[in-house]
Amino acid sequence: MKHGLFIAGSMLALVAATPAWADEAADESGGEIVVTAQKRVQNVQDVPISISVVGGEELQQQGSASLVDYAGYVPGMNVSNGGTPGQTTITLRGVAPLNASQTVGIYLDDAPVGSSALYNRAGAFTIDLMPYDLERIEVLKGPQGTLYGASSIGGLVKYVTVQPDTRRFKVRAGIEGFDIKGGDGFGWGGQVFVNAPIATDTLAISGSFAWRKTPGWVDSVNNAALKDQNDYEQRGGRVALLWQPTPQLSVKLAGIWQSLDSDGNGLYAADLSGNRLGDGRSYNNYVPESYDIDLDYYAATIDYDFGAATLTSATTYSKTQSRQVQDASYAFGVLFPLLTGGAIAPGITPFSLDLGLKKWTQEVRLASPSGGRFEWMIGGFYTDETTSNAQLVRSYDMAGNPIAPLDPLATVGLPATYKEYAVFGNATFKLSEQFEVTGGLRWARNEQTFTQISSGAIVPTANDPGTSAESVWTFSVSPQFHINEDAMLYARVATGYRPGGPNVIVPNVPPSVDADRMTNYEVGLKADLADRMVTVDVAGFWMDWTDIQVTRAFGGVSGGANGGKATSKGFEGNIAFRPAPGLTITATGSYTDATLSEDVPEISGLDGDRLPAVPKFSGALRADYEFELGGNKGSVGAGVRHAGSRLSLVESDPLTARAKPYTSVDLNASLTFNDHWTLRAYARNLLDNKGEMARSTMADGLNRPSFLAISPLQPRTIGVALDMAF
Repeated sequence: MKHGLFIAGSMLALVAATPAWADEAADESGGEIVVTAQKRVQNVQDVPISISVVGGEELQQQGSASLVDYAGYVPGMNVSNGGTPGQTTITLRGVAPLNASQTVGIYLDDAPVGSSALYNRAGAFTIDLMPYDLERIEVLKGPQGTLYGASSIGGLVKYVTVQPDTRRFKVRAGIEGFDIKGGDGFGWGGQVFVNAPIATDTLAISGSFAWRKTPGWVDSVNNAALKDQNDYEQRGGRVALLWQPTPQLSVKLAGIWQSLDSDGNGLYAADLSGNRLGDGRSYNNYVPESYDIDLDYYAATIDYDFGAATLTSATTYSKTQSRQVQDASYAFGVLFPLLTGGAIAPGITPFSLDLGLKKWTQEVRLASPSGGRFEWMIGGFYTDETTSNAQLVRSYDMAGNPIAPLDPLATVGLPATYKEYAVFGNATFKLSEQFEVTGGLRWARNEQTFTQISSGAIVPTANDPGTSAESVWTFSVSPQFHINEDAMLYARVATGYRPGGPNVIVPNVPPSVDADRMTNYEVGLKADLADRMVTVDVAGFWMDWTDIQVTRAFGGVSGGANGGKATSKGFEGNIAFRPAPGLTITATGSYTDATLSEDVPEISGLDGDRLPAVPKFSGALRADYEFELGGNKGSVGAGVRHAGSRLSLVESDPLTARAKPYTSVDLNASLTFNDHWTLRAYARNLLDNKGEMARSTMADGLNRPSFLAISPLQPRTIGVALDMAF
């Protein structure tokens, strides 16, 4: 259920607009993974946070093209999409969005991307970059509100891009072809990356471009012309400039452009008994459900080392525009006879959604050198967002002609602004060689404006403004005990928040929604054993979620509210075993018990009900082997990922559906010859498992269950690629 205007039950579907990874640079050298989860360079095994990191090369080797392809190998991470990359919901540790705003923060290099406001649907539309120009993707678990601010109550996902090299000229390029079982022909991809030093050790520029075409495999049972309707095309480019005029000064400039165009959604439909329609890979739409998104992102980062401290300034501007069409015929068609006294039969109702975001961010921080007994950091952050949310519901008869008395059914605009100011500090005090304490504090204030504009056959005419403002404190405390140089025990208490905002303006609805809060209690062990033959990273956690943001009905009108409490508790971790040179066996797993801890009538939830979008158990097992063959380098890898069933809503909600569990087998192999050419092959979901990432009960305009919408695993995908690097 989403946040927005809701009239006579049907607007629930219309105004859905409410309220192996670390952070920053990671790098493998000398067998260590170096990260900056605390915004300074550290060995990942020394950071008192549960972190997973995966490299860009790994993503390519395994044939991963989007978030859903590799999330199964990250403990505690669950990703589902609405049919294409970008229509994506991420949950970490069971903290799923119960309205349309995100619970997992998204960073691109040095700054957040996506909206913090209630009306831009950041929880359902997440940036999903192609992996070609990525150094790695990093995931931090638990609230990261002290160093990273708003909307990271479940954790943080960060894309880290490849930086220019001032010493070496580099060229990489590749072509790829792949087949999806049941798909309309072959998919293909191509990419190129160039790095050029302009002045050795001083100035360099890099650029990349990638293009990928994925065939569709979903048909429509209601429109024969919509065959293999979910094909999509992605294009992306990046240019980066690095200038280092002195050893103390570094300036980085970057621009990223990405677009995705899809003709339809990769969803299946089933009747209320779970029987899939058509051939089992079909949906029941009458009109094409297209989705397009364009991202423009510009960044400037300046670092200056004064000796006693380093000053960093990170400035970004991003512009995102997405357009989606949904077939809402099942939701609204039932209303046609009611609204016209039976004079008009049910018809076709396309629902168009246009979301826009313009976002400025500025962060300035001053940090002491690393390695001393007392390390400190202070900083300030500012963001300015302008968002738009335009919705249009048309009404046509079955022949496609507009129905004059009912067209348009609804026109809704929800423009908003969001400004946030924050100051933060973080420090580590090393009491001895074995014991240290890290703590942080952040104060943030956001100010928002909002206008509710509506008209149409089933909505009242309105043009009403709203405002809100709130201030929030967050903190973190992490004591660490180093058993020896290679093993650390840690504990962590940390808080985070998700901003509230102005509410829809109708009688008896609160004028604003308050921020919800998260407090995380965590203990963990990180260790390298037997001369790094075994690496262990495990954690147990207990998370208390209060003032949960939900959507509730106020006498036929839907608005935002704060409803109750929840608890997510469990454990997660990974163990890597290296029994022989070149061979790595990795096991990851998580158990998450995420439930309401008191009744929440606003979402039909009772104390003890499971929260949606997260399996109780998920895990993966991988084996990777690198070897030499006739003077050339080769590799083979195999993985099995499993996820248990997930709910669409809280357990007591009458519209709750349960997604089927899945177990997927993935394979990959590569051979590099003459040190420059690499031939790759991969298979994802080799056994064509019929599991599901999500399953939802779709209701009609009278809130009666109508059919099931299923977000499936992508069918078996087999691909080959040829890469070159000089």
